[in-house]
Amino acid sequence: MKKPFTRLKIPANLPVYLLLIIIVLPFIFPFYWMISSSGKTITEIFQFPPTFFPKVWQWENYSRIFEFQPFLRQYFNSIYITVTVTVCVLIVSSFSGYAFAKIRFYGKNWIFLLMLTGLMMPVEVTIIPNFILMQKLNLINTHIPLLIIPVFGSAGIIGMFIMRQFFLSFPSELIDAAKIDGLSTFGIFFKIALPLSKSALSTVAILTFLKVWNSYLEPLIYINDKKLFTLPLALPSFVDNMGGPVYEVQLAATTLSVLPVLIFLFIAQQTIVESFAQSGIKG
Repeated sequence: MKKPFTRLKIPANLPVYLLLIIIVLPFIFPFYWMISSSGKTITEIFQFPPTFFPKVWQWENYSRIFEFQPFLRQYFNSIYITVTVTVCVLIVSSFSGYAFAKIRFYGKNWIFLLMLTGLMMPVEVTIIPNFILMQKLNLINTHIPLLIIPVFGSAGIIGMFIMRQFFLSFPSELIDAAKIDGLSTFGIFFKIALPLSKSALSTVAILTFLKVWNSYLEPLIYINDKKLFTLPLALPSFVDNMGGPVYEVQLAATTLSVLPVLIFLFIAQQTIVESFAQSGIKG
């Protein structure tokens, strides 16, 4: 007995998925081209018509990275600077955001407005006075400016703003109930407010991590020694004896440099979606 013919059901949202795939291709293709070209020879990179995959994968491109400069140390520099600044921004922004949102003190709104004006000035305007200050303190060619300035600069201010907006939407009834139970201000912050602000903290962590990891201008101004370079500053420095760029090695180094970001985003992808969905601007 023949089985009755069943018509194949096409999902109603299939056109939406196809459209999203078409939209995302221009963003994925440069990333794919970077990875595939990192395994090619210099001749194959500029070959026309281009090859979309290496004929023979040149693994030595990755080993040659360490012949030009202390890449492993530069890699470590970027990791520890980014992690340190992100943690410090989370601490400073959570404290200051809660204070501006839930603690009454004289001139609170004016001080907050004054701090926001720091976001209106581009980095190029403040880099000169910051450089002069660091020079007076003998901190040039050290990592200290890269660790301090972002925390109390634009990254810290943006984090403070996000945390303040979150805590403004925080129910005051919980704080009042905690005060009746005898909790101090610090007790309320650590036991109630902070555990409930994971979405806002995730947003601040993501934005700070990406900003510091990709920072180029500040290391360029403050750092001279190659051993102290961060990855964005190290990548353009892969040149041969004639001073020309070694593209295949540079692409291999760039591929390695994006791995921590990809791992971070892959692990935190669910938190990223929830944090940006929940941390709407209120107040």
